[in-house]
Amino acid sequence: MKIALVSTFVPFIYGGARNIVEWLQALLEQEGHQVERVYLPESDAPDLLFQQMAAFRWIDLSSADRVICFRPQAHVIQHPHKILWFIHHIRSFYDLWDNPLYRGFPDDERHRAFRSTLHEVDTAALREAKRVFTNSQVVSQRLARYNGIASEVLYPPVFESERFVCNGYNDEIVCICRVEHHKRQHLLVEAIALTKTQVRLRLCGSSSGMGYPAELERRIDDLGLRDRVTLECRWISEEEKAAYFGACLAAAYLPVDEDSYGYPSVEASHASKAIISTSDSGGVLELVQNGVNGFISEPTPQGLADCMDRLYSDKALAMTMGTNALARLGEMQISWSHVLQRLLA
Repeated sequence: MKIALVSTFVPFIYGGARNIVEWLQALLEQEGHQVERVYLPESDAPDLLFQQMAAFRWIDLSSADRVICFRPQAHVIQHPHKILWFIHHIRSFYDLWDNPLYRGFPDDERHRAFRSTLHEVDTAALREAKRVFTNSQVVSQRLARYNGIASEVLYPPVFESERFVCNGYNDEIVCICRVEHHKRQHLLVEAIALTKTQVRLRLCGSSSGMGYPAELERRIDDLGLRDRVTLECRWISEEEKAAYFGACLAAAYLPVDEDSYGYPSVEASHASKAIISTSDSGGVLELVQNGVNGFISEPTPQGLADCMDRLYSDKALAMTMGTNALARLGEMQISWSHVLQRLLA
């Protein structure tokens, strides 16, 4: 089968939305399909968005037997057999509209009209699809709420999951993701300062700018934590990632209202490690069960510190939760065989 994988990207920013496309391509090609990966550069700026969408609408992919679309606004592509693995809306015009920090433009008549039109266009394009899958219950609920679209949750696995294995339990809580304010590494730094044990913290990942990493560096110094907190603000290779998760005590991932459980959570689970997250982390809560395969804390330094101390003080608990984390992946059918079966049905 000739399959086109269509998604959008922000130039010079590399995130999980690219992984899902590239990993799926590799698996489809292993199954004998011909695959073209089509990336469309996109800006979410209101004055540019509709122009870009119009351009996407005219792209001709008629030579493909099937088109699978991912990140917005790839779903406006026209094709008689369009499948959506819908990652998220342009959230500033949807669930984050009432949050000026994320909206980035005024709540005025012009932008309200823009928002209304975008909802109409999105809904029409979504209804063209033969099937609509999402990466989480959170995103499925948003599609139902804002667009009246029913969808099936299809959880994204990681590529070559056998790379992630447990190699013991050291004294570090590891957080590997983009170093950005909405990923809240600062809460973890502040939590370490409140712990009663000698648990350590390792923060790893690249950043879109140096402002937040510099803020973290200052906070680490101000709290006198240089001997207990390691900050590696750079791209972390897959080999390094597997080594860190394999050896750590547990993983932490606490984004603000994430669209899905996040690859770091799944990677840590494959390495049989417990996950610390927070009650407002969105899709992460679909994977992490409090007290079973990790801890769900209130988003406060003290709450997180208590979770860290418990795992440090009770290695048997950390091991049991890690075993449960690996088993949880099977319960949720997080596998490429399941993904291919559903997308190609």
